[in-house]
Amino acid sequence: MTKKDEKTPLDFLETADGLKSELEHDIHKVQATVEKNKGVIYGVAGILVVAILGYFGYKYYLTTQDEAGQAKLFNAVYKFEADSNKVAAKELGKIADDFGGNTGNLASFYAGVANLKEGKFDAAIDQLKSFSSSDLLVQARAYSLIGDAYTEKKAYSDAITYYKKAAEYKANKFFTPTYLMKLAAAYEANNEQKEALAVYTEIVDKYAESSESINAKKYKAVLEGSVSE
Repeated sequence: MTKKDEKTPLDFLETADGLKSELEHDIHKVQATVEKNKGVIYGVAGILVVAILGYFGYKYYLTTQDEAGQAKLFNAVYKFEADSNKVAAKELGKIADDFGGNTGNLASFYAGVANLKEGKFDAAIDQLKSFSSSDLLVQARAYSLIGDAYTEKKAYSDAITYYKKAAEYKANKFFTPTYLMKLAAAYEANNEQKEALAVYTEIVDKYAESSESINAKKYKAVLEGSVSE
């Protein structure tokens, strides 16, 4: 396997192009790939979550008055970042149950991601659904991760629902095209070709300057041929 052909877990679900390349317009392919990658997180621990902790986590820490909860959350997140995911998932889940406010809210997000990494998709979905934020990045990402968990479960209709939520939440040129690519791929996996075509068209028309538009044009052309037949 050449370097070009290698795929990381991040390529599989956390990037739209990685997910799309796995689908390859073949429903059986996506199901086999999901099974192969069972229990694998999408690179969030090393990339996304650290960034979230650094900025949004800091903001939460500043606003919460619960010092005991902060200390427990800090220790649990430290284990999470050290890839002690099983332990972190358990501790974060308990913090989410025991503390309210910002501490419990942020713990729900981390617990969801930790369980996602452990392949406990139902628990991840429940915890990520408990998380809420008015922030541009984090809430949309939480919706997207719920979609990823449903995709792992082959529950493509539910995945579609949450990818749509991610794409529609405070739509912007930076993150929305990625969520739309995931949405289109999920539509294809669910045998909804016309809907997928509409999403690719939206990317091409509204987000022409995004990197996703390049692949969207290709997949759009393929679907236009098959849908018209």
